[in-house]
Amino acid sequence: MTLLVIVGVLLIAAVGAGVGAIYREFYSPTAFVERYIGLLAEGRAADALAVPGVTVDSAQLEAARLPASASDALLRPDALATLTDVRITAEETAENGNTLVTVAYHAGAFPGSTTFEVQPNGWVGVAPTWRFARSPLALMDLSVKGSMTFDVNGFVVDKRQVSPDGVDADPLAPVSLLVFSPGIYSVSVDTPISATRGVAVLSDTPLANVPVDMQAFATPEFVGLVQQRVEEFLTSCATQEVLQPTSCPFGFVVQDRIVSTPRWSITAQPTISVVPDGAGWSIPAADAVAHIDVDIRSLFDGSVKEVAADVPFVVTGSITVLPDGTASITVSGPDAP
Repeated sequence: MTLLVIVGVLLIAAVGAGVGAIYREFYSPTAFVERYIGLLAEGRAADALAVPGVTVDSAQLEAARLPASASDALLRPDALATLTDVRITAEETAENGNTLVTVAYHAGAFPGSTTFEVQPNGWVGVAPTWRFARSPLALMDLSVKGSMTFDVNGFVVDKRQVSPDGVDADPLAPVSLLVFSPGIYSVSVDTPISATRGVAVLSDTPLANVPVDMQAFATPEFVGLVQQRVEEFLTSCATQEVLQPTSCPFGFVVQDRIVSTPRWSITAQPTISVVPDGAGWSIPAADAVAHIDVDIRSLFDGSVKEVAADVPFVVTGSITVLPDGTASITVSGPDAP
């Protein structure tokens, strides 16, 4: 009889342990968080968004003091990076009765840790279900100067597609983009006009605002193109047979009377550089030299003098990138506003 009682107690203990193990593995707050992280690690963005408590509406964003118009363009598989070495490091009860689950991981090459707040979400039979009490999404407040497009983990984004202002988007205004937590987001610019080395942004805090400010710089190809266009412009100026070529940065002033057609040539083209300037670009001052050949008659004694003179001048300019991606270059200087 005693033996039967001992066996019964051991059997009950074994069943209890098994139920506890099943609960921890499939029905606990930890299991709920592990499933969400697993979906991100597998690149299943749509399934991760379907997890209870993940998606947010404008009211929730405003309550978290985040822009209500934030774009969901990055909540897709193409914008996800790898998550590895995922492990639960803590599960504890918060003061409000919810459960706090802390997860450690590697997002790409970067180690991170995130704490999620989980609350009950009803039952399925005798098994409890859960939801995020605070959405695990975060917000990247991204300002990219020098380009209307940028890459996030290789996914190309155009500001005009994600800004609430659409095609009228301010090139200098930041754009608000929802991102998953945890996640690593590599932001860069790589266009024919401008490029950056890239910035890695770790999203590790639910409903946090992550500001990112980037300045793109002109590519060598773009600078070379501007150099070519400036040289073509100055060469065209030199074809004007007047002392002051129209809208050109050089000219020649005489007090006497000219008796031959002025002939211009460019003897030293400027070495052009291109620097960021607000939403566009500018050409800093660069030295150049033109040459003029002209015959001048003195008003004093009527003598004619052959003038062959080098005329130093300075080139500056501005560059505006048009909506279709082309660039409008304006060359100026002391004599050409």
